[in-house]
Parts: sequence; C-alpha cells; structure tokens
Amino acid sequence: MNKPLPPITPETRPFWDGCASGELRYQVCGRCGTVQRLPRTRCASCHGDALEWRRSAGRGRILSHTTVYRAPTPAFRNDVPYVIALVDLDEGFRLMVNVAGGEQPGLAIGAPVDIGFRRVDGCVLPEALLAD
Repeated sequence: MNKPLPPITPETRPFWDGCASGELRYQVCGRCGTVQRLPRTRCASCHGDALEWRRSAGRGRILSHTTVYRAPTPAFRNDVPYVIALVDLDEGFRLMVNVAGGEQPGLAIGAPVDIGFRRVDGCVLPEALLAD
C-alpha cells in the first residue's frame, strides 16, 4: 500500500520542484518582504502579487515534536515508531517534517536541525536531521 503523498498545486509546485533537486525553497513578498508561512498567490501581509521563491539554508530549530507509535493507516504500519517535528527555519517559515533516525539523544525542543531530503514512493520529502 502506498503512503498518501502531499498534493502538488500550482502554488506549491516550486517548493516540491526544489525538494526534487535537493534544495529547500520558501516564498517571500518582493514588495513588503514578508516571508510566507504557506505558499499562496498573494502576500498575506500587503496582498501584493510580487511573490518570489528563495533558497533556504535549511537550518532551524525544533519548535515541537511528537513520537507516533500507532500507524494512522496501514500504509505506515512498518514505519512506527517515527518522530514528527515542527521546525522553525532561520528565514522565518515553518515546516512539519519527520525526524531522520526517529527518537535519539539530542532530540528536544530548541535542538538545531538541518533539512535533508528522502524519496518516498516517487516523491522527495524534506526531513529534519539533528545538527551537531
């Protein structure tokens, strides 16, 4: 059974194309400089349409995390336990990602992470790697 994959929309395609090429991208308003938390067609702050995509350095800190012990669907049966984290990236946007390696020493709120990538059922997804 295949895992459910994120939907790719015209607004999110640059993000997913970046993941496929090994880079983390985020959206910024070229008019007011607001970093968009979610990709969209208009700026959430000034409502302008001068949005641009930038490459992130892929560094951030864990805001929150949880360990999943019970698979939400049969597609994840062989993956449990796994860790999901909210990561605040240095550029001002947030990702919800799996933590590579699951539970491990150093996994804590505020822990520094780097964003890497892994292929899942033909899609390249970002994941958090605990930084040294």
